[in-house]
Amino acid sequence: MAVAAQAKPPQVDVTIAELKQIFGDRLSTAPAVREQHGKDISFHEAHLPDAVVFVESAEEVQQVVQLCARHKTPIIAFGTGTSLEGHISAPNGGISLDLSRMNKVLAVNEADLDVVVQPGVTRKQLNEYIRATGLFFPIDPGADASIGGMTSTRASGTNAVRYGTMRENVLSLQVVTADGRLMRLGRRSRKSSAGYDLVKLFVGSEGTLGIITEITLRLYGIPESMVSATCAFDTLEGAVNTVIQTIQSGIPVARIELMDTETVDTVNKYSKLDLPLKSTLMLEFHGTEAGTREQAEMVQALAEENGGGHFAWTSQAEERSKMWQARHDAAWAAKAAKPGWGMWATDVCVPISRLAECILETQKDIVASGLYAPIVGHVGDGNFHLTMMVNPDDPTYLGRAEGLNDRMVARALALGGTCTGEHGVGIGKIKFLYEEHGEAMSLMRSIKKALDPDNIMNPGKIMGPIN
Repeated sequence: MAVAAQAKPPQVDVTIAELKQIFGDRLSTAPAVREQHGKDISFHEAHLPDAVVFVESAEEVQQVVQLCARHKTPIIAFGTGTSLEGHISAPNGGISLDLSRMNKVLAVNEADLDVVVQPGVTRKQLNEYIRATGLFFPIDPGADASIGGMTSTRASGTNAVRYGTMRENVLSLQVVTADGRLMRLGRRSRKSSAGYDLVKLFVGSEGTLGIITEITLRLYGIPESMVSATCAFDTLEGAVNTVIQTIQSGIPVARIELMDTETVDTVNKYSKLDLPLKSTLMLEFHGTEAGTREQAEMVQALAEENGGGHFAWTSQAEERSKMWQARHDAAWAAKAAKPGWGMWATDVCVPISRLAECILETQKDIVASGLYAPIVGHVGDGNFHLTMMVNPDDPTYLGRAEGLNDRMVARALALGGTCTGEHGVGIGKIKFLYEEHGEAMSLMRSIKKALDPDNIMNPGKIMGPIN
């Protein structure tokens, strides 16, 4: 999408001049740098910050926030730029706060199964760092996102069905609030009933309440055995019903992913696989060798009852890695299938018992709309995605895609679900948030005003305009 023109916020030039004195070459107003920091990988229109500052410590974050607070200049936190709903864009201008250089693992507490990291650490970097300890961090949204960004968007991904989301795996935080105070929220203990849960307030706040400068995370032991499997189905309904029965049977599957026929076709071509051109489940089982074999056999039996065949499983690390990388690249595979088209990724999440209804109705809607929108999903927890590709040469296409998205969200809400399971709200799903939460939005707005009265923290996200 085109870069949007915008007026500079008041006092921003003064803010930039003062930041330049402090940070020197670590502050940039170069158009290329600003464009990189004002456009994520979504279809949403780019809005550039007025400057980008690269910080290297919590104290420097505090300096930037205090200065911006004094001049009422907007601040937008930036990790790796892999968000999907315009989270990093700067519709009000201001300063992009690049946290990627704050990328140290500060402490690994093996006995307590936790780790303390700076926000710029990426998930792959973390797992490589702790590999020798026999521990791992399981949250895997696909992209090699920063831990700070994953915390801010309450990310989850393929392992969430067993290990939960960032909400369950963040123990404590260090944050800089909108008035420039540096404070710690939460403790390393695994539970507490002491006061308001401020950690959970900041997890998923998308940078609208403050800047996260340190995160303490849960870790898990690397399982003795990891077995991955694929299973093709004659119908999409059979695949989804297998998922529902697997979860309702209490089988502790670690990952259970759905790809419709369109996705399988693109993934085969992009990642050089030879999966059958049918709706397909990708699964992974963690545990002992006997346990993973038992789990796989139980799911295979359920799949066969629902028209599943070609059940192929492997414990070879290289084969497993190739398979899951192909799943993570599904969006890029769709993009490669439609060169020059725009990509609009969207998601919803529903109660597991309503999953089949929601997916099947959405599939019918895609066909009726004449759109190209492959379906994938972390279906073990009721979450699925559309990768809607938008034809720039068809003036009706974007409007039809928007209509499809609107109807999918309305369908999910009517079934007791949510407008987004893991992408977050950003600027793309604000209108749906009001539909989902109703009067509770007034409470959210009150919290925002209490913690950020001048609306300098990532303004325009989640809530929309704040008066």
